[in-house]
Amino acid sequence: MGAHPAAARSRLAAPASEPSSDAAVPAPFARALRAYLDHLAVERNLSDNTVAAYRRDLTAYGAFLAERGIFDPDAVDRRAVEDFVAERRAGGYADASVERSLSAVKGLHAFLAREGMASSQPAAAVRFPKKAERLPDVISVADAARLVEQPFPPTAAGARDRAVLEVLYGCGLRVSELVGLDRRDLNLDDEFLRAVGKGRKERIVPILGSARAALLSYLDGPRSELAAHARRGGPTDAVFLNKNGGRLSRQAVHALVERYGRAVGIEGLHPHTLRHSFATHMLAGGADLRVLQEILGHANIATTQIYTHVDRTQLREVYLASHPRARA
Repeated sequence: MGAHPAAARSRLAAPASEPSSDAAVPAPFARALRAYLDHLAVERNLSDNTVAAYRRDLTAYGAFLAERGIFDPDAVDRRAVEDFVAERRAGGYADASVERSLSAVKGLHAFLAREGMASSQPAAAVRFPKKAERLPDVISVADAARLVEQPFPPTAAGARDRAVLEVLYGCGLRVSELVGLDRRDLNLDDEFLRAVGKGRKERIVPILGSARAALLSYLDGPRSELAAHARRGGPTDAVFLNKNGGRLSRQAVHALVERYGRAVGIEGLHPHTLRHSFATHMLAGGADLRVLQEILGHANIATTQIYTHVDRTQLREVYLASHPRARA
């Protein structure tokens, strides 16, 4: 469920009023940035992580403009925006990061023009840089089985870690969705959970088989052991807890996924790789693309279609290995 506007304003007020590298951002731009970030959090109800990413990008943008003697958003022209994008690309930022930065800049200028805080939209005609098509990283079905079936420590944390891996791979959740799960989001009798994704959009995700069994096993005792260590403030409703009884962090999930991956010979394993693998294996098993879109929480089916490319790649490899004239 979306946050109440007052709550959203409360959680944003301090960070938005003090952007990182604030000294490098001129006052007129800092005021515009603060207003836009408040709009994203309160009116659009974007997640804390998204607002924080936009804050970083736009603080860098404000500092970039200041270095070029541009101290007011109304003094920005298209060339300045294009130069900022070019600098990000030259700085080695990934295509997705550059695209997000430009999206943030476009959104800021559109907001300022709409609110009467600027007279033009200098970023409106700037095109997004063309991205090289990159297929998502996936692991094989056999590697996924080795990952979740490996021996886990006979501790509460070990039961939790097994459940984390099973749910990531078994439900295709984003890591932020996993750590955001509360007990009220689970309906294991009816075999589903409620995930809160990007833009705080809710969706229902099936949880069956070994993922459901691992989660039930963790909830039946080990979670209570971890909750008993809760510090001041009392226990949390979070499903996945850390050693101090608080909500498990995204960083902790990244670390445990990489650690357990390394234990079975999968180097550099990332939580999102498990989400990609879930989608690829579902599609290879005959899942309908629209159903997969719903489970993954993609707003646009074009995002889900990337997994058809992965599947075609696998079909090509099978063809090359099997047909007697494939390499003629």
